[in-house]
Amino acid sequence: MSSSKEALAHSVPSAEAAPGTPPGAVRAAHGRGGPAGADSWRSRLYRWDTKATPYVFIAPFFLLFGAFSLVPLLYTAWYSLHDVQLSALDHQAWAGLGHYRNLLSSDFFWNALQNTFTIGLISTVPQLMAAIWLAHLLNFRLRGSTAWRVVMLTPYATSVAAATLVFTLLYSWDGGLVNWLLHFAGVGPVNWREADWGSQFAVSSIVIWRWTGYNALIYLAAMQAIPADLYESAAIDGANRWQQFRHVTVPQLRPTILFTVVVSTIGATQLFGEPLLFGGVSGSKGGSEHQYQTLGLYMYDQGWIIGNLGKASAIAWSMFLILLIVAVINLLLTRRLRKSHDDR
Repeated sequence: MSSSKEALAHSVPSAEAAPGTPPGAVRAAHGRGGPAGADSWRSRLYRWDTKATPYVFIAPFFLLFGAFSLVPLLYTAWYSLHDVQLSALDHQAWAGLGHYRNLLSSDFFWNALQNTFTIGLISTVPQLMAAIWLAHLLNFRLRGSTAWRVVMLTPYATSVAAATLVFTLLYSWDGGLVNWLLHFAGVGPVNWREADWGSQFAVSSIVIWRWTGYNALIYLAAMQAIPADLYESAAIDGANRWQQFRHVTVPQLRPTILFTVVVSTIGATQLFGEPLLFGGVSGSKGGSEHQYQTLGLYMYDQGWIIGNLGKASAIAWSMFLILLIVAVINLLLTRRLRKSHDDR
């Protein structure tokens, strides 16, 4: 009798798992409604959470980008192909590429494009050169280096209106500080608002003042990432500080310099606030003779002063195409620099 009970006990599967049995096998023995089903549900929920959470976090950016950037961009493209007036937005007539052909034959467009290029060149080159020099000075141990960095960033934090108002007073025809200093240098007063090169230089000086410190901090961060071993090797070879700057610092800063050049070019293409406020009443025209009217001012004048939204949209898309060309040039230069660096 006892032997039959022992045989029956060995024939019935035990609820306890053998020492080498996987945990899943034990949970499966309880059926789908038991712990195995709950564990499977939790694992699926975990997988969904892992996959969906990143998209939930970045969804607000894409929603805002689509609402305030992508949709207006596409709507502007639609407007550029139609005759649309600001006073009658409901009346749209198909124009095709007529606005673009009109721009190519317009002297005002080419004048604005030339002014944009000239002001961008005058403001970008001295700005970046001064930024590299300031970053090189701050890269060494100076007293109050943190305070100097805050001071350099102050112009960037200053509003465009306040900065332009101060520079307008400095470049005033009668009683301006700049003409007062020119008087002591033996140079006659300059009408900075009406002179061709004078007005462009005045607008460029505002841009230089506002963005030099910002770019200097970018260069400073890149300089502090350069290994100190390179400077030590150059010093052992007998290189002075100027030679170290030329042969060590500048080559290591090439990607950063290229980045700042591209960003400054984009900013110059979109230049709007400084020339508008500097010109006063004739700010949207870029002066009485359009001598410093940029593409941004030309677009604003056509769209909001004259009311021709179709042509203004064509100007906006022309600026966008220019920025795409700049981006392609940046990509090609970056690949070339990376290839030359890998070849070394």
